[in-house]
Amino acid sequence: MEEQRPKKLLDQVHDALRLKHYSIRTEQAYVAWIKRYIFFHDKRHPAEMGAPEMAVV
Repeated sequence: MEEQRPKKLLDQVHDALRLKHYSIRTEQAYVAWIKRYIFFHDKRHPAEMGAPEMAVV
């Protein structure tokens, strides 16, 4: 049997939003914002970021 890899971040987001029955357009908008956030922080995974990156200015 093959090892199951953990799902990628955006796949987890898709699953969570579908579970909550969000509309497809809302799902697309949330995923787009998350992608922008990750690219803004030089493609770092949010789990690797600390308080300074998460702070609201």
